[in-house]
Amino acid sequence: MIVPFTNRHFDLSRRNAIKMIGSSLAAANVSTNAQARWRPEKPIVIYNPFAAGGVTDLQLRFMGERVSKLLGQSILIEIKAGAAGTLAPAQLLQAKPDGHHLACMSINSLRYPHYQQVPWHPLRDFTYICGLSSYTMGIVVRTDSPWKTIEDLIAAGRKEPEKYTYGTSGVGGSGNLFMIEIDQATGAKFTHVPYKGGAEWTQALLGGHIDFLADAAQWAPLVDAGQFRILAMATEQRIPKYAQVPTLRERGINAIAHSPYGLVGPKDLPAPIVQSLYDAFSQVLEDPSLQNLLDRFIQVPWRRSPSEYRGYAEQYFNSVKPLLIKSGLAK
Repeated sequence: MIVPFTNRHFDLSRRNAIKMIGSSLAAANVSTNAQARWRPEKPIVIYNPFAAGGVTDLQLRFMGERVSKLLGQSILIEIKAGAAGTLAPAQLLQAKPDGHHLACMSINSLRYPHYQQVPWHPLRDFTYICGLSSYTMGIVVRTDSPWKTIEDLIAAGRKEPEKYTYGTSGVGGSGNLFMIEIDQATGAKFTHVPYKGGAEWTQALLGGHIDFLADAAQWAPLVDAGQFRILAMATEQRIPKYAQVPTLRERGINAIAHSPYGLVGPKDLPAPIVQSLYDAFSQVLEDPSLQNLLDRFIQVPWRRSPSEYRGYAEQYFNSVKPLLIKSGLAK
């Protein structure tokens, strides 16, 4: 017996089809949300490119503690200082792209391959996750220094070339670069002493082992305490907190230090992992307590999405070589 196909059967079939489609879409959404909510299966290690106790270390530990609460696993900060801050991301060459090994990358990693042979390429071997902050640079002496102004320092460097020493976080770093620009612009000559980070060169100046600093504002708390004096800032404009301090540009020296840093992972890190990490770290960048920490070193968050950070890296890496050639670091 053949049962005729009625409108009732059509309505039932249509409702069943809609239910099936709805179930499929719901399942797809669950799958997508599950991917977007990637969570680590074990503690995450972040390699720090600079010495313990510096502003980078303080920021990474501050953020790591709070991100661990968002992701449900501990964040471990491991120091890998040296080679002008490029050893930390190099640790990722052997890491699996599973989100459990990350590194803080300084801008030095976008310069270093132009003048040193390294087994990695900054645009091919890493996944860019999140911009974090940017160092504020200046030239600082102890308060008992005979130099009261940047002109005093330059005059000394002209009169007795290479006698006076300055500390930075490494050869080819932002501090070293703007000092080379000062040498070339003024005819003064100073001797560079590289360290593994701000915690080291701060102690070196305090102990009288070097004559001045040319690097990030790890020195700011000591300026506030009356132990250091700023001679000039390597910034585009004066810093409101130290409004009486001139910029190098104001003094006729076109030397401005740009030095952002951020978080990277191994190459081929899956997009859901990248997004979850970015969401967590980006959320912590909004924490007012983090800004209070960065204020001590006159820094601000440098939030960049994965695509924005990658775009910045490409632009800077492809454009910086002429500056390195001019500085005598690259050929």
